[in-house]
Amino acid sequence: MVAIAVIGSGAVGSYYGAMLARAGHKVHFLMRRDFDAVRAQGLDIRSHRGDFRIDDVGCFRSSEEIGPVDWVLCALKTTALSQARELVAPCIGPDTRLLALMNGLGVEEQFATWLPPASVFGGMAFVCINRGAPGVVHHLDYGRVTIGHLEDDPGALDDLRSLLEGAGIEVAVAPNLRRARWEKLCWNIPFNGLSAAAGGVGTAAILGHEGLRAMAERAMREVVLVANADLAALGLASLLDEETTVAAMFAQTATMGDYQTSMTIDFRRGQPMEVESILHAPLLRARELGLDVPMMSALYALVDAADGRREGH
Repeated sequence: MVAIAVIGSGAVGSYYGAMLARAGHKVHFLMRRDFDAVRAQGLDIRSHRGDFRIDDVGCFRSSEEIGPVDWVLCALKTTALSQARELVAPCIGPDTRLLALMNGLGVEEQFATWLPPASVFGGMAFVCINRGAPGVVHHLDYGRVTIGHLEDDPGALDDLRSLLEGAGIEVAVAPNLRRARWEKLCWNIPFNGLSAAAGGVGTAAILGHEGLRAMAERAMREVVLVANADLAALGLASLLDEETTVAAMFAQTATMGDYQTSMTIDFRRGQPMEVESILHAPLLRARELGLDVPMMSALYALVDAADGRREGH
């Protein structure tokens, strides 16, 4: 049995944390909005792979109540990344390892400014998932987690892979963490970006609109261009194949129905969107590499403006 702290118990953190708890691990959830409901009723996972409930949930209002654990699963939105150290630090012991199950580029590097780099891992969740009523998570499709190690030590991934697979979670091991980050961005930049830029639409609306679909493809091809230039500049040999990546991303998206992206949900609720990590950080890297990426630039400008209007700027 492994002791795990889930910091960021939204849809993603609650789902994967519940999977680990069902497998018999001692999982502690840091909860805010859903604390009372989960304490009273448990954590209810409604999944296309079979519903299940965790009745006796270890949920806490503060990280100090949790204390040091073996693994921290940090599933915060990157809009809360500036708070991550304060929330995570009480759960860190001398041998604690951290899995950043978050979106964007440069996430693990920020954790490594105050944690030993060898203890930092990244996870890219390819999953269709949304929160429902308090204490309820709707798992709609997929669920694979692609994992990598900040220092790209393949041996360091063995324990993490065993932990996740032992809980029934599909795992893919990335050739290197940077590539895995870019591969996820190949979906997140066009589909999250356009879902917000078009006014809070779902994936079916993007695929079904000739202009939006063309924009999504152009953006995705730009992301592959930047990804490969970045990987080459860093001396990493495993590059993305443009045609294979574009075909696979669109084929997977076509099976999702009218999936509401995280940016769509945040846009509709008037909540902060993950603009900086998903759209701006990759764009900055493209500019550092001297690449012209007009669609990535346009998406960032549009979504940043929408986020600014939410803030009243």
